[in-house]
Amino acid sequence: MTGISDNFFVPAVGQQFSAEMRKDEGNGFAVAVEKYWSGVRRHLYVILAIIAGCVIVALIVTLLTTPRYSASSRIEISREGANITNVEGLESNELNQDLEFYQTQYSLLSARSVAERVAQELRVVSNDNFFKEFDIDVAAVLAARAGSARVASAAQQRLELATDILLDNVSINPVRGSRLVDVKFTSPSPKLSAQVADLWVSQFQQAALDRRFLSTADAREFLEGRLAELRGRLEDAQRQLVAYAADKQIITLANGQDESGRTDTAETLVSNDLKVLNGALADATRARITAESTVRQTSSASEGSLNNQALNLMRDRRAQYASELASSLAVFEPEYPQVQALQSQLSELDRNIAREEARVRQAAQTTYQEALARENSLNREVAALKRRMLDERRDSIQYAIYQREVDTTRELYQGLLQRYKEIGVAGVGANNVTVVDRAVVPLEPSSPNLPLNLALGIIAALGLGAAYVFTREQLDQSLSDPSHVSERLGLPLLGTIPHEHDRDIQEDFKDPKSTISEAYLAATSNLTFLTSSGAPRSLIITSTRASEGKSTTAYGLALSFARIGKRTLLIDSDLRNPSQHAFFGLPKEDGLTNLLTAEAPGNLDRYVRSTDRERLFFMSAGPLPPDPGGLLNSERMRQLIQELAGKFDQVIVDGPPVLGLADAPLLSKAGDGVVYVVESGGVKVRGVLAGVRRMEFADARMCGVILTKLEASHLAYGYGEVYGYEYGTKDKK
Repeated sequence: MTGISDNFFVPAVGQQFSAEMRKDEGNGFAVAVEKYWSGVRRHLYVILAIIAGCVIVALIVTLLTTPRYSASSRIEISREGANITNVEGLESNELNQDLEFYQTQYSLLSARSVAERVAQELRVVSNDNFFKEFDIDVAAVLAARAGSARVASAAQQRLELATDILLDNVSINPVRGSRLVDVKFTSPSPKLSAQVADLWVSQFQQAALDRRFLSTADAREFLEGRLAELRGRLEDAQRQLVAYAADKQIITLANGQDESGRTDTAETLVSNDLKVLNGALADATRARITAESTVRQTSSASEGSLNNQALNLMRDRRAQYASELASSLAVFEPEYPQVQALQSQLSELDRNIAREEARVRQAAQTTYQEALARENSLNREVAALKRRMLDERRDSIQYAIYQREVDTTRELYQGLLQRYKEIGVAGVGANNVTVVDRAVVPLEPSSPNLPLNLALGIIAALGLGAAYVFTREQLDQSLSDPSHVSERLGLPLLGTIPHEHDRDIQEDFKDPKSTISEAYLAATSNLTFLTSSGAPRSLIITSTRASEGKSTTAYGLALSFARIGKRTLLIDSDLRNPSQHAFFGLPKEDGLTNLLTAEAPGNLDRYVRSTDRERLFFMSAGPLPPDPGGLLNSERMRQLIQELAGKFDQVIVDGPPVLGLADAPLLSKAGDGVVYVVESGGVKVRGVLAGVRRMEFADARMCGVILTKLEASHLAYGYGEVYGYEYGTKDKK
């Protein structure tokens, strides 16, 4: 086989290569999106028709629906306490959690009892206008309900019917993250909607007050009995306390109260006197100590060391006279009159100083004696008061017991009295429901909402369109997506050939820069990468059935190999329906059939024709034989291809289709590899797989698949831009 090993490109190798290609092509969410987006593009007109139909239906529904108006009132619901005795533990804290409280309020707000109160305010029993607004025949409804097991009066039935209507058209909408609640009512009448919304709020407020008043009735009765009992106990305790105090002569001063509110009776007349005398005794003791210290100082002090203001003045004067005397003696004699006068003054001052010092000592002694006497007197009085105080303390033990009983009874009485007052005004007190905004008569209907209906129609249309595309994609068994080739056939994708409408393919092939030429050049490049030595020397081109682009592919590959510098021979081996000669404008006589049927074929060059394409040679099919299968399966055919492969760099054999014929499987043994051509959107996958299995069963060496006639709408997964680049283009400024 011209240097190609026998194990070249068996099916297992092809499957492995296809798996690698699938992995390289990507997977996951992006792949699925691109896949179905391709389907959307293919079925765009159907999707647009579905959208148009849904929009029309939405318009019809909107125009035929009776307008309805919605009015909303906004209220604020605050927390309220429920412990009527102010005693901890009577109610679980879990019951007071915000979530449970507000969920309860929302349920009460939408309760049937509130709807009945609103219906009664609307006077629906005697007014048919309410039912006419909702287009309800009251007589017919009441007649239909007459056969029910529950018997009720006509007025009660009208009330129940109105209640049901109200409940069906009201909505409670809490404002997230706040204590605000919107009460919205919807009806065909804007005025009725606003009226009912306001009535609903006001009746809910009144119902809350009624519930609070009724819930305190038992509590008021209970508290009244307890208050009467405690009042009697308090009076008895107070009389007993006063009688005991008079008997024991316990005189308390103005009573105070401690932090807990109890009476502080520690201050009595005796304790107050003792406190005063203790203070006076402390002062007397300090005075005596001071006087005693003064006496000791004056007794031990030498003459001249006693100090007071008068002594200091006299000593200063004596020092002055002594200085003057010393100065005079320095000048005069002792008998000098001035000296005598100064000596007389000094003597007088010495006597005065001595008398003053004696007086100071005597005064300190007198003060000490008086302080000592007062201290002793106060000590005796304090001792007497202490004895009285101890006696009073013993008597105060029982007095304190009586006082605590009075305080305890008074606290209970005052606490219950306060709760009784609070309960008494509960029915007329502040309501925990406050109206924030009253309902306003709506000017525009809330339904039908044309933009919303159109949006819903479009959404529904998109959903139906998506379902349609999904179903069609799942049911579509043709190979129209390049990414499905490797996945479904287990063969690598060698190339994709776009479908060029209304174009001359011969002219495209002449231009090496055309889309078709570039596509076949890409497939040729992939073939050269199949082995380390390049593309298989001889390639059989086949397809499942005719008209899939097999012959065009054979011609395109041969032309591409020639353009990359290889001497290429294109053999038309479709002996039943040859067509390659048309590409070259040559007759089909004297070709492959002659070589296979001649006993002595002679020179091969006679049947190999040169073409106007450089390095491209052609061998036509020749005359149609009676037994094409026998010729293609002959040893002569295998030897011929092997011989030609030795003379040319590349041999391309345009073979017959697979299904319905034995020619292609028989021919596959003569070549080094088989390229399978599949038309995009043509043969179903089942048919293609059948053809591939027939080739594999014949031990054909499958190189891969070329997908032809690929529409631009099928170019998903990035294939749409492969051949979009043009030579010589410039960026537009």
